[in-house]
Amino acid sequence: MELASLVTEQRNKNSMKLDQMSTIEILQTINQEDKKVAEAVEHVLPDIEVAIEHIYQAFSKGGRLFYCGAGTSGRLGFLDASECPPTFMTPPEMVQTVMAGGSQAVSKALEGSEDNEQQGAKDLQARHLTADDVVIGITASGRTPYPIGALKYAREVGAYTVALSCNEQAVISSHADCSIEVIVGPEVLTGSTRLKAGTAHKMILNMISTTAMIKLGKVQENLMVDVHASNYKLMERAKRIIMELTDISYQAAEEALEAANRQVKPAIVMVESEVTYEEAKQAIKESKGYVREAIDYANEHYTQA
Repeated sequence: MELASLVTEQRNKNSMKLDQMSTIEILQTINQEDKKVAEAVEHVLPDIEVAIEHIYQAFSKGGRLFYCGAGTSGRLGFLDASECPPTFMTPPEMVQTVMAGGSQAVSKALEGSEDNEQQGAKDLQARHLTADDVVIGITASGRTPYPIGALKYAREVGAYTVALSCNEQAVISSHADCSIEVIVGPEVLTGSTRLKAGTAHKMILNMISTTAMIKLGKVQENLMVDVHASNYKLMERAKRIIMELTDISYQAAEEALEAANRQVKPAIVMVESEVTYEEAKQAIKESKGYVREAIDYANEHYTQA
């Protein structure tokens, strides 16, 4: 597929006089184009749903999620993956990013590395990819060799594959079990896919990781009950979560959090069921991580104090 024919490479008729606009006119033009992103994402929600269901099943079996991309696409993967441990207390290996040029390409552009299809496969191979894992290849153009190579290798291994692009009938889509083609239209700055395309992909990665974690029981109501209370802000958030879900005082929530080794889930179960930390942990394990079910389990199996 010729690059010139891609929507992401077309000129945007609304920004043809960008260099002649005032500052506010530039901002208004960018803002008007950005408004189209959420609508484009809405159109592909059914495809995102398919991907999430497979990711959830993979996580449930101990599988991992890999984001594979180059340039902006890879950096978006790094951003999403890095937020999972503090937000959901996931192990670092659960959601990973494999990026063209390696981790040094996160802060320093190494754009030539994206053209090496074989390296995409090699980098995944080095992570010991298995059939239990899921791989998402991210590329705005839909024809970047690096993530395509990664998906080809993933399919050979038997891992479930997802293609995330911003062009219809993208090349990468033919190498995936599930394709998400979010069409945001030409960029304000021609070909600069860090703009609308990047925003769309960020929104979709947010949806994928957040929804999968909700389905794993890491959220109750709209509260992150698996937050990693590793600093002052997160400690305070953890206490507020316990207070919200158990209706106890700040001091009682603080004491419960400390007694639960700074883990919100067991603290909630300990308060609600009046059980020990070890009993709360076991109840959570038996309930596959779901707090409501863990409380019911603790009430049924352990003697109340």
